Amino acid sequence: GYTYTADWQVDAETHEVKEHSLEVLNRQILESRERLNGALNLYQIHSATMESGVLENEPVLNRLAELKGERLRIGLSVSGPKQGEAIRKAMKIQIAGRRLFDTVQATWNLLEPSAGPVLAEAYAAGMGVIVKEGLANGRLTERNQESGFAGKREQLESAASMLGVSIDQIALACVLHQPWAGVVLGGAVAVEHLNSNAKAVAVNLESGLAEQLLAELQEVPEDYWSTRKALAWN
Repeated sequence: GYTYTADWQVDAETHEVKEHSLEVLNRQILESRERLNGALNLYQIHSATMESGVLENEPVLNRLAELKGERLRIGLSVSGPKQGEAIRKAMKIQIAGRRLFDTVQATWNLLEPSAGPVLAEAYAAGMGVIVKEGLANGRLTERNQESGFAGKREQLESAASMLGVSIDQIALACVLHQPWAGVVLGGAVAVEHLNSNAKAVAVNLESGLAEQLLAELQEVPEDYWSTRKALAWN
């Protein structure tokens, strides 16, 4: 659904173009198969928001069903404050009597857990759940020194210190703690970040701690996504 256009230039005027058309799907599935040389088994629509209209695009949905018939799993990633709405819509889509989507990839973290109930529904329905942005694009790491986050950072640091771990590790451990979280993606850009993040799998959360942190740290979804949009990405 996205075409990269920046040619590795950070200051490019346009970094990517979003287009969920049949033409782009047909081009990108060929590219994916060529470059992955037989290793492709899951094909996802990227950023299938309610506003994108892709979940109502019958030619695209029918083509995805054809690919599913070729033994590919079909999924979607969602984004924005209406994640739950998009997931529920996707869960209802059937082609020839079969649910189209096998997986869903969504943002869930201690600041933005609003998709949790719907992800639990998707998991119960047999869909695989992939979690992205578990560290809230760096906001749940030591790099976040924003004054407006100071109070929440203090709460997070206190809980992490109690367990003898870093704040990124306890934040990811809270994601892994969710029973529906099948795969939790990382976004490390340096070896030390990767090494630290990986230790989250060994964090032993005390009873009720994840729920307590959620209650203390979560933000109104619209506020979270507005803040995310304003982040400096480079």
